[in-house]
Amino acid sequence: MIKYKLICKDCKTTFDSWFASSNKYEKLKKKNFLVCYNCNSQKVEKSLMAPQLINSKKKSKDYLDSIRYKNTIKTLKNYQKFIKDNFKYVGENFAYEVRSIHYDKKKKKKNIYGSATKQDLKELKEEGIETQMIPWIDDKNN
Repeated sequence: MIKYKLICKDCKTTFDSWFASSNKYEKLKKKNFLVCYNCNSQKVEKSLMAPQLINSKKKSKDYLDSIRYKNTIKTLKNYQKFIKDNFKYVGENFAYEVRSIHYDKKKKKKNIYGSATKQDLKELKEEGIETQMIPWIDDKNN
């Protein structure tokens, strides 16, 4: 199938029409079967057509977004691996454990990670205890 933009030489109406092939268009034209829908004139010709371009900007943006997403996931997983290998997991007791390390000067400084609520993090910050939060990706989800 091929689509042509047609123009009526009498009334200057433009319209699109589909043909099985360029040969079929020529055959219909020779037999005067092409008619303007607006004025019924048989003076219908092919008009200039711009090629239909695929929106490569959108396609490339989607592709770049996909690459960025994959790179972000990879980076987060690398952080998670480093944390699991070098920090002690304390689970839901994170706020308690970090306070005990911060306030007990006799305790050896150690790296820990775990879960805390927003309220816990706010209170820790108010106490001058600095923490960092990163998104955690479960391996089963990816």
